[in-house]
Amino acid sequence: MTPRAALALVLAIAVSTPAPAAVRFVALGDAGTGGADQYQNAKGIARVCAVKGCDFALYLGDNFYNNGLGSQFDPQTDSKFERPYAALSFPFYAVLGNHDYGDPPIDIWKPHYQIAYTERSAKWKMPNYFYKFSKEHVDFFALDTQGMMLGISHKRQSDWLRDAMTASGAEWKIVLGHHPYISNGEHGNAGNYEGCSKHCPDEVSGRKVQQLVEGSVCGQAHVYFSGHDHNLQWLQPRCGTEFIVSGAGAKTEPFRNRESNPVFWASDNQVGFLWVEIDGKRFTGEYYDKHGELLFSRSVTK
Repeated sequence: MTPRAALALVLAIAVSTPAPAAVRFVALGDAGTGGADQYQNAKGIARVCAVKGCDFALYLGDNFYNNGLGSQFDPQTDSKFERPYAALSFPFYAVLGNHDYGDPPIDIWKPHYQIAYTERSAKWKMPNYFYKFSKEHVDFFALDTQGMMLGISHKRQSDWLRDAMTASGAEWKIVLGHHPYISNGEHGNAGNYEGCSKHCPDEVSGRKVQQLVEGSVCGQAHVYFSGHDHNLQWLQPRCGTEFIVSGAGAKTEPFRNRESNPVFWASDNQVGFLWVEIDGKRFTGEYYDKHGELLFSRSVTK
């Protein structure tokens, strides 16, 4: 094949291959209270999605306060999920939080009820403790950070995430988990949660979360979403990855370590959510309050 013919073939393929559609979604965590602010936040999401479009939600853990589900038929699935989000027709891809294991006592079987609930709900999506799903040119990797911290699945998740990230050829790689890697909220940074590092067990300090992020997320995933701290934070990138906290889905808590990590923007007094659009090589995130009023916007281009 001549160079001219080869060039013509490349151009023909480029023209015939359509660009991937934009991916739009909301991200929120710590929302499963069944209270007035959860319902109002859902109304704010509905307002924003009606204008800007939403394909799905990332639901970032602590899905059913305070003690998780008692069975897949637990009435909390109605009062704290189906009814608050009844006006939203898109799926919610959920991860497990610490309260989804119980508060305390810890019950390692409780998360199974949320997985089983996937079979009953048209909206709820949690096919396993940790899992991957894809939308257009974006791969999403959903973690069970509480299972990691309890030592139940740290190695299995670490091995799975490493292999899945390596195998992914997606334009964008997004990781979501309940616990943050860095945060100016009450819990703080992984490895030093609650201000407790060297002399605390892993289930308190978050060392296993720190190890997994530094081993398989930093510089490999483009964005890591988390909740756990009940506030909104877009932190400045660390180790080649954007870290975003959206844990004000139904309540707020004040910052305890406001100056620990530099941020682009943060708020600790507004229930709200993050709306995201990934269009080609451009990632745009917009924080909104529970009434659907814009708080902050930022875009990142690869």
